[in-house]
Amino acid sequence: MSRKASWMAVALAATLGACSSVPYAQRMAQRQAAYAAAAGAPVRSFHYFDLYSWEPLGDSQLAVYAQPNRAWLLDVGPCPNLEFANAIGLTSFTGEVSVNFDKVLTGRGFPPCFISRIRPVDVAKLKLEQQAQRKIESEPRQPAADAAQK
Repeated sequence: MSRKASWMAVALAATLGACSSVPYAQRMAQRQAAYAAAAGAPVRSFHYFDLYSWEPLGDSQLAVYAQPNRAWLLDVGPCPNLEFANAIGLTSFTGEVSVNFDKVLTGRGFPPCFISRIRPVDVAKLKLEQQAQRKIESEPRQPAADAAQK
């Protein structure tokens, strides 16, 4: 791919990203609020064997899914590259991720981010919260003839 084509692809992606009706900061705040509402009391550790999925929630928080229905909300200090990483890693000792001991890895050249708090996420409650955020209030349109008379 030529340099010009690369720049055009980046410009197109930026333009499409700007077309969203909800600003990025507002969407991120909604996601953080949904996860915070579904998160339980802090725990010291959780069992981890394989990373099913993950979602960054800013530069100091992320959701980690060990299974499709088992998630954890991790608080980390300001973590460079967390929002932009294509992949992450978690350190663990004998299959257990612990607070103040294990770290989130965001890529080469970036320092590891220590985990300061772990909270289990009630995934069913999270899904209900997300569905509530998706609801829209709508009104039927008036026929054109009715609108013209007013």
